[in-house]
Amino acid sequence: MELNSVDTKIQTIGEAKISSPLLDERSAVLAQSFVSDDDGILLNLRLNDIHKAREEGQPSATFELAGPRENIFFDPSKLRCAMVTCGGLCPGLNDIIRSIVLTLHYLYGVRNIYGIKYGLQGFIPGYGHDVIDLNPGLVGNILNVGGSILGSSRGAQDIGEIVDSMERMNIGILFMIGGDGTLMAASKIADSIAERGLKISVIGIPKTIDNDIYLVARSFGFDTAVEVATQAIRAAHIEAEGYPNGIGLIKLMGRHSGFIAATATLAQQDVNFTLIPEVDFDLEGPGGVFSTLEKRLAARGHAVIVAAEGAGQKYFEDAGSERDASGNIKLKDIGLFLRNKINTYFNDKGIDVSLKYIDPSYMIRSLPANPNDSVFCGFLGRDAVHAGITGKTKLLIGHWNNNFVHVPMSLTAGKRKRVVPYGKLWSTVIETTGQGSLKNN
Repeated sequence: MELNSVDTKIQTIGEAKISSPLLDERSAVLAQSFVSDDDGILLNLRLNDIHKAREEGQPSATFELAGPRENIFFDPSKLRCAMVTCGGLCPGLNDIIRSIVLTLHYLYGVRNIYGIKYGLQGFIPGYGHDVIDLNPGLVGNILNVGGSILGSSRGAQDIGEIVDSMERMNIGILFMIGGDGTLMAASKIADSIAERGLKISVIGIPKTIDNDIYLVARSFGFDTAVEVATQAIRAAHIEAEGYPNGIGLIKLMGRHSGFIAATATLAQQDVNFTLIPEVDFDLEGPGGVFSTLEKRLAARGHAVIVAAEGAGQKYFEDAGSERDASGNIKLKDIGLFLRNKINTYFNDKGIDVSLKYIDPSYMIRSLPANPNDSVFCGFLGRDAVHAGITGKTKLLIGHWNNNFVHVPMSLTAGKRKRVVPYGKLWSTVIETTGQGSLKNN
């Protein structure tokens, strides 16, 4: 996608005519932080591309800067908000919930905040899930708790029923915290709301531990995932060094994008082989993984391998044939596959190896956020509230060029950010591991 030609205009449900409560004398410092819709952050910072756009008479595309506005759309005393967490668990979900609730309550004086249980199922009467009244007392101490106090679920729900439920509840702002599937559902919900002529704002907070949401530089939970992944790598390295021909094999998250595997490799530089979905590799043959691993063991006596969960799916005949409740392809287990194949390879050669396999995936997903992620979540939650209360809709809060920005859902839904095989991140991984191409040609 040509970044200079991207349409970044943000939709609104009406004109913001109410003076913000932040103008109150008690919030004078906060009032100084007001931003305008005209404040933009350049999508493309490369000077050559900026000059080229100017020569072609094109304006450089910008994202609208996130933050509080001087005027708001909703009357806080009458506003009702709902919040939902969807998809897989991720460190930081409770931090986001807490940030949204405290910002609504203390900064804007909103008193009606509802937590929708178990994802979008909570809007469907047939499931019978309770609605939670969210308040500062309830969320005050959830920072150190993993998971989501609202629970989650996967799978599509009827958009019409969801909007019907919001109408009955008289919801003004819906905050949806989730990944690609959630954001696509949020976009459809916003469209249905617009078709009905309702004044409901839909704000997305992108959630993906894999850090793969398009046009979002960083997603919450990623920093925590890398931190814990490095601990797994450290343990695997110690195990590998402790035995003759020791091999430490770690499977990390990364269904379609290998950011966690690549970044953890650079953070804990004990890794000799990193396998990610974006970069093809061979197992057999003189340049493949097995032969290169054998040479490594002969030279150094131990090795550490990191594999992203989506790597090497070509080795499964029925890969891609099954999907989960959310429509995602069910991946085959590359970790167990590699463990068995490596053991078989060396056993057939009469070479004794000691392979230790570590899969920390679910432990990482359910942990509380680390301090960096927790702070990041606080910014996301507050800016989500600022956007929603001004009547903006069908957007997500993103991080771009070191700023929090408003990203139209249409730009990210159905798209994915991936590791560039010839980019700086992956080339540095190759330099650090020394693994080469792991290809036979």
